[in-house]
Amino acid sequence: MDLLPPLTALRAFEAAARHESFAQAAAELHVTPAAVSHQVKALEAFVGVVLFHRRARGLTITEAGRAAQPLLRDGLERFREGVARMRSAAEQRRLTISANTSFASMWLISRLENFRTRHPDIDILLSATDNLADLHGGEADIGIRYGRGYYAELHSDRIVGLREFPVCSPALLEGDFPLLTPDDLRHHNLLHVAWYDETDVWPTWNVWLKAAGVEGVDANSGLRFNDYLVAVKAATEGLGVALGSDFLVRDDIAAGRLVCPFELGVGAPDSFAYYLVVPPDRLENPRIAAFRAWLLEETAAYREPRLV
Repeated sequence: MDLLPPLTALRAFEAAARHESFAQAAAELHVTPAAVSHQVKALEAFVGVVLFHRRARGLTITEAGRAAQPLLRDGLERFREGVARMRSAAEQRRLTISANTSFASMWLISRLENFRTRHPDIDILLSATDNLADLHGGEADIGIRYGRGYYAELHSDRIVGLREFPVCSPALLEGDFPLLTPDDLRHHNLLHVAWYDETDVWPTWNVWLKAAGVEGVDANSGLRFNDYLVAVKAATEGLGVALGSDFLVRDDIAAGRLVCPFELGVGAPDSFAYYLVVPPDRLENPRIAAFRAWLLEETAAYREPRLV
């Protein structure tokens, strides 16, 4: 089988032949005229024939070039069609999930292989972001959001509500001020997620201390972080005590990175929970239906009143 010249050389020749101009071909291909001229010269060397007459007033395509140009034009168009079909096949396998960063990092990632084992024909693209993807606009196939579950023109499934309780490094149970009772919190830093303190969507230290009947502990003191993941990391490093969700920190507790020194937990207000959201007209999509069924099955145990 005869070797083919580089595709870049063929594209440069086809564009230059169509325009009879290196400059216009360069503008179309987003390269310099010199680059187009270089590719055409390389193609001429490869085939052993002159394809353009270079004159002061511009280019004139030769008979050899004119005979080849329609075939190359059609061939390049077939290449484009073939690549488009490849992409279409890949897109038919892909499922794009937009998930809250805490949910994605602390729960979903470690379990995605379970889904892949069950559905090896589905490729996952996980977008971990706290920004809301435009599901109707195609930015993602599925969204996982934290809120009340009311999302305009979207079907929502409640995944799990959150229950918050103090968590800390096992090291804080020892030392000069061991954390044995809620009153001992006065000797330790309280770790806050700053933006939660300004809303009613997440239990705060003020809410937990009141529920525990603890007095004399400043609910607003301590360290603040703008991200839940960072606050939990600070707790594992022994910087203080964070409020952790039974759903999100269960793996850290099972691994011994965190402990729960007190039994009392407080729930998120009203109907706040994690929800899986999908445009209603896409519920029957096989990839979406498979992930939705798997996620609801995986999280069924977490919908029990208490986990730890």
